[in-house]
Amino acid sequence: MSANTSQHSASSNMADLVIRQNARLHLNLQVTDNSPQSVPLNTTGSTPPSNSNLPIAVETDVQPKQTPDWSNLRVIHRNTLPPRSHFHLYDDEDDAVSGDVSRSRAALLSGVWGFELSTGPFKGSQDFYKSDFDHTEWDLIKVPGMWQLQGFGKGPQYTNVNFPFPVNPPHVPYDDNECGRYVRRFMVPNALKDGDQWRLRFEGVDAAFTVWVNGNEVGYSQGSRNPSEFDISASLNIDSENTLCVEVYQRCDGSYIEDQDQWWLSGIFRDVWLHSFKSTYFEDFHVQTILDDDYKNALLKVEIKLNKPDESVSVKLLDRDGNTVVPAMPSTSSDKTYKYNCYIPDLEKWTAETPYLYTLVLSVRNVHVAQKVGFRRTELINGVFCVNGSPIKIRGVNRHEHNANSGRTVPYADLKRDLQTMKYFNINAIRTSHYPNDPRLYDLTDEMGFWVLDEADLECHGFGEVGGDPAAFLSDNPDWREAYVDRALQLVMRDKNHPSVIMWSLGNEAFYGRNHQAMYDEIKKIDKTRLIHYEADQKAHTADIFSRMYTPIDEMIKYGKEEGWKKPFVMCEYAHAMGNGPGAVQEYIEAFYKYPRLMGGFVWEWANHGLSTESKDGDEYFGYGGDFGDDPNDYSFVMDGLCNSLHAPGPGLDEYSKAIEPVQVLGTRWNEVTIVNRYDFLTLDHLRCFWEVISDRNQIIGRELVIPKGVKPHTETTLILGNTPKAFSTETWLQLEFITRSDSKWVPSRRVVARGQIALHPPKALMLPKSLSTPARPRVQRNDSMFCVTIANGTTFGFDTGSGTLSSLTHASNPNLNLITVPMTLDFYRALTDNDRGGPFGKQWIERRVNQTRYHFTRMTTAETDSGYTVVVEGRVAPPVLAWGVDTVTTYTITSEYCSVHIKAKPQGLLLPDTFARFGLTFGMKNIRIVEWFGRGPGESYCDKKHAQMMNTWGWAADVLFHDYEFPQDSGNRTDVRWVELRDRWGGDDDPGRLLRARFGNRDGASFSVMPYTTKDVDECTHPYELRKRKRDDHIVRLDWYHHGLGTGSCGEATLPKYQLRTDREFDVELLLD
Repeated sequence: MSANTSQHSASSNMADLVIRQNARLHLNLQVTDNSPQSVPLNTTGSTPPSNSNLPIAVETDVQPKQTPDWSNLRVIHRNTLPPRSHFHLYDDEDDAVSGDVSRSRAALLSGVWGFELSTGPFKGSQDFYKSDFDHTEWDLIKVPGMWQLQGFGKGPQYTNVNFPFPVNPPHVPYDDNECGRYVRRFMVPNALKDGDQWRLRFEGVDAAFTVWVNGNEVGYSQGSRNPSEFDISASLNIDSENTLCVEVYQRCDGSYIEDQDQWWLSGIFRDVWLHSFKSTYFEDFHVQTILDDDYKNALLKVEIKLNKPDESVSVKLLDRDGNTVVPAMPSTSSDKTYKYNCYIPDLEKWTAETPYLYTLVLSVRNVHVAQKVGFRRTELINGVFCVNGSPIKIRGVNRHEHNANSGRTVPYADLKRDLQTMKYFNINAIRTSHYPNDPRLYDLTDEMGFWVLDEADLECHGFGEVGGDPAAFLSDNPDWREAYVDRALQLVMRDKNHPSVIMWSLGNEAFYGRNHQAMYDEIKKIDKTRLIHYEADQKAHTADIFSRMYTPIDEMIKYGKEEGWKKPFVMCEYAHAMGNGPGAVQEYIEAFYKYPRLMGGFVWEWANHGLSTESKDGDEYFGYGGDFGDDPNDYSFVMDGLCNSLHAPGPGLDEYSKAIEPVQVLGTRWNEVTIVNRYDFLTLDHLRCFWEVISDRNQIIGRELVIPKGVKPHTETTLILGNTPKAFSTETWLQLEFITRSDSKWVPSRRVVARGQIALHPPKALMLPKSLSTPARPRVQRNDSMFCVTIANGTTFGFDTGSGTLSSLTHASNPNLNLITVPMTLDFYRALTDNDRGGPFGKQWIERRVNQTRYHFTRMTTAETDSGYTVVVEGRVAPPVLAWGVDTVTTYTITSEYCSVHIKAKPQGLLLPDTFARFGLTFGMKNIRIVEWFGRGPGESYCDKKHAQMMNTWGWAADVLFHDYEFPQDSGNRTDVRWVELRDRWGGDDDPGRLLRARFGNRDGASFSVMPYTTKDVDECTHPYELRKRKRDDHIVRLDWYHHGLGTGSCGEATLPKYQLRTDREFDVELLLD
């Protein structure tokens, strides 16, 4: 039968086929090929036809032959060794005490490896692990590293919540699962050849991997941010070259519980080590420090596990100077577990403020290991979280592992710099969001002093988007119990010996179910000394602590006021630091200290996650979701840190640091100043205090104030001012600086740890300069379209009679040059910040077209007065389309000394916005090079983000006032301003370099900004390089009487009511121009 005939016949049969409801379909399937020997494969079990001319059935081939490990919930690890503490073994005790891992019995295998990437595990070189495979044509890749950031694969993908693959747990797509194959050849170093067991340790691989050594499969593991260790002794060549092959899978069933708010990146991203263990060695050890109820003495408990019984283990304790506290004491055991208890009297205790570390040295035969030990005790006392018997307050941050060039592979120098920066900015706690961090971090937090909330590598937030009960998928599904418990076990076993770890966390945003209880129970079997945190356990059924995210301040205070509480309360995330913000962080901090139940909190988050990239035109920038062709993505929500993507401090970090300063200036009365010590353990004896008196263009450097000795933590004291000036004729501020002494033990010497200001004399009202006008009169010029008035200093103000605007300004130095490039108009809008855009206010400003308002004048009246001239302009500021508007009467009063701008305004109409972004004047002006002002500075400030900026006379170049956030938005505002000068050169009060001065008098919250962009430019650009291409030759100036606060509406509480610029009012404002 010909092919055409066969097709026709089949088509005819199909045309006559009708399948009815409830019908039973019988299928007789035959698979044939062109071989004459083939016979049909009959699946019905009936006797095949006897016709010898029929083809013979071929053998069936099914791929894959079994469920892959990476898609099999029953396989978490294969052939991995039990989890243990992170330590290295040494041949020499001095080497062990040094902590220098290059002298340990381990070889670092990180470096440049061979690499091949395929689109899936079933594509590419399937036999790459075999000894005879030729890898010479493979690409090269850095290990540790993420392959997407080294030019391989589809590129990075960012999601906050959503899974980037079809949701079908525990399965992940077989055909959309990039597979990275690595190869590394190495020799065993001579110093490691005398071992009895050799282990291969991977500190972190995302997301799962299989390992071969010299063609032999070693095992499989998953759990990206947890270590995996394999015994490779049977496969290792001691005296010849070894070939290590690793196959890494982009996704596995474990990816369902690794849905953290970060980039999806893949590869061997932490170090790889070859460890050599001698015939007798330490399997693990657990150090516990049990302080007595007086917190003066302690029981040191060490439980040691060896690989064999009947050995003599020596335990020795050294102080921080290397002196022996407890001499080497042998311990023996008939089994493999050795227990050691030692009473230590009158010891030095470890805290985040006094991180005193002892060194524990364990020895067996000629094998040594050293562990830093901090004696401390964590507990609840009457429901209050305490360390060593004293309440503490968490002044923390959430820290993701991030580097702009290498993703989650963070160089040690960058990691250390992060912690040094945190210390400098008064941060005392870290939440390892949302997974165990690089193990080297914990050595540093022990040494430098941080409270650490150590979090398991577990989040499945995406199930909240797929419908149904999100907890039922995994967290409350018993099939996933082992996977959950493994995450807890890996966390605690690795980090249990670090004193800086004061709490465990069961993960993040994984809803709540029975598997969390199982995790809790497993942790408590190992460690009963630490509390356990888990925010999604909203009623703290399991967790030892109540935890919340982004709870509004007033709601949080309700928890603080509850009676009869037994568990403390922590804000594990708050003050979302996205873009320009956070606003109102001071209010959170004050509540933490007011209510004992409130432990404090962790700001979200430490740094932006931007990745270095460039545009098609070669413009370098930091990319976020969508910039790499990733879809789905959550756009710029990954740019939400106190630091930028290079981890350089931003304005938000300044504000947070100010709020959590360890010394706060509370107020003054007569010659006394009240301060409070907000250290948790230190007195103020390590500090000196110096005073200054600051006024307009004047600063008096004072002397030292005596701080009373022994000021206890969390208590107030009084400083006596002594010989400070008492009489003032202008606005005056007392500034106190607290500086560490040269012999400071725990805080770097001569560092300013706190600074505070108190107003001694109020600012002058505008009435005073207005009353000082001379009898001279200004000069007037008129033409068909302009009414111009020149004051005594030669400045001419020109009013357009056709629009009612102040549209011309000339300076005495060049009377023919109009400095105004955009006429002065009343304005209510600012470029949206991330917090505006994410909260209710920015959305309404756009919906109600605040950004599209224009000034429409109805009448302009000029008149001569006794002292000069007045220009009265009546008009209305309104948007298109809508019916609301602001009726205005603007009165310009020009004397020989100044031009007064007095505005009366009444917002009204249907769909009037509830708030405005600002209420002030906007205009463009050329030749501005320098800006000087008396007000808060030097950095940007807003009404709810201003405490870090001090009152003084400041001067900056005009082009650097605008802060380049990595997502363009409003910035550069300066608030509590009394006057601002726009200048073409540096100079003094009456210097001819002053082009224009604006004076607000004693108006609270008056502010200004100067930037080379319009709000439209800023709103339309989504990256700084785009905005820089729109930089103007002139500057846009904003002089505001009122400015709406920032809040944290991008994720959390929007602008607090007291910082909102409400429209249900009338405005009556004034400023002076000269």
